[in-house]
Amino acid sequence: MSQVKRSSLSEQSAEVLLARVREGEWALGQKLPSETTLAAQIGVGRSTAREAIRILAGKGVLASRQGSGVYLTALDVVEEWTSTLTSSDIVSVIEARLAIETEAAQLAAERRTPVALRAIRRALKVRDTSRDDLEAHVDADTAFHRSIVVAAANDVLTDLFDSFTPRIREAMVDMLRRKGGFGDAADQDIHTDLVDAIADKDAATAGGISRSHLMAMKREFL
Repeated sequence: MSQVKRSSLSEQSAEVLLARVREGEWALGQKLPSETTLAAQIGVGRSTAREAIRILAGKGVLASRQGSGVYLTALDVVEEWTSTLTSSDIVSVIEARLAIETEAAQLAAERRTPVALRAIRRALKVRDTSRDDLEAHVDADTAFHRSIVVAAANDVLTDLFDSFTPRIREAMVDMLRRKGGFGDAADQDIHTDLVDAIADKDAATAGGISRSHLMAMKREFL
């Protein structure tokens, strides 16, 4: 386990945590160990670990949820956007999601393994139980869509999705806040239909569901 040499440097602690994220120690959406545990693991005090978490939260990699803990929301850092997104920013994110996720849905239907399908179904269940908190819902939704990208068995698509995750999160949180509602039964049903199409190895239907869902989101901001 890597440790920082000077325990007072929160930036160095943040880099150690980020390295562990990049190495895949935690899955997207997973809850991290407590501040006390992380502090002991990297050889710093709890206050330093807390500041390191704050630094990574500011970069979109982690999210602290009151009374719940710290969760992994991105697998790397990308260049930060402005703090307030415009509607055109959100549309741009949706268009990029269309390019990545529609193709991934089709490929997942063609290539998914039993293991990958089980991972998709687990992510769908987590998404269904994450409807009370906006940010938790976005994280669960992102993890669900990532499970489909992974099932597509194309490393380039997965790398694109992972590098894009912080922007997806920022845009989707902003979009749902503006919308004032999220995670209703009809929305969950769409995602269930997508999983069913992938399970049936129906690439055309899977791609069509993904595209129509994202296009409907896009139309709200045109």
